[in-house]
Amino acid sequence: MSQPVSISVDVVSDVVCPWCFIGQKRLDKAIAEASEIDVHVNWRPFQLDPTIPREGKSRREYMLGKFGSEERIREIHARIEPLGAAEGIDFAFDAIKVAPNTLDAHRLIRWAGAMGEEVQNRLVRRLFQVNFEQGGNLGDHAVLIEAAREAGMDVSVVEALLPTDADVEDVQNEIATASRMGITGVPCFLIEGKYAVMGAQDAATLTDAIRQIAAAKAKGELEKAE
Repeated sequence: MSQPVSISVDVVSDVVCPWCFIGQKRLDKAIAEASEIDVHVNWRPFQLDPTIPREGKSRREYMLGKFGSEERIREIHARIEPLGAAEGIDFAFDAIKVAPNTLDAHRLIRWAGAMGEEVQNRLVRRLFQVNFEQGGNLGDHAVLIEAAREAGMDVSVVEALLPTDADVEDVQNEIATASRMGITGVPCFLIEGKYAVMGAQDAATLTDAIRQIAAAKAKGELEKAE
C-alpha cells in the first residue's frame, strides 16, 4: 500500500472572527472527507483590528463605532447565526462584553504550535468556543491560561511568558508577512504554502482544493509550477 500524500494547510485566522470559527468547522469536515490524504494544519496569526488597546474595549461601543447602529449589528449577527448553527456553533454574540486585542491569544497559539499540531488545534478550537459561545474575554490572561490548561499545554510556562513581551515581535512579523502576501481578510487557507483559498468556503470546496493539490503533488507537478 502506498503512503498517503501529505499536505500542509496554513490557516491565517483571528480568534475573534466568526467566519474563522465557521471556517475551522468546515475545514474539519473537509479533512474528514479527504481522509485518504495526510493533512497537517498550522494556525497563523492575523489581527482584524490591532489598534484595540491591550486591555480591550466595550464590544457594544466598538461594534456601534464600526457599524453605526444596533439594527445593523443585529442584521449582521442574524446572518451569521444560522450559518454557525449548521456547523454546530451556538453563537452567543450578546454574551460578548469585551472586544479584545488578540495579540496575546496569537502568542499563545504560537506556543501551542511548538508543543505539537494537536495541541495547537485543541487550543484554537477552545479559544473560538470561549469567545463566541461563552462570551469570554480573550484578552484576559486568566482566560487564556485556562484555555491553555484545557488544551494540554504546560501552564507554568504560559503563566511565566504571558506577562512578558516574548514572541510579540515574531507574531507581529507574521501578521505583516500575511499583509505583504495580499491577505486582507480571514480566514485564508494556504495549501502547501502557495495555493490560497480565501474566505469561509464550504467544506466541499475545501475538500476539492485539498484533493486537487494532493494529486498534483503526487505527480510532482507542484515542483514544476515553481
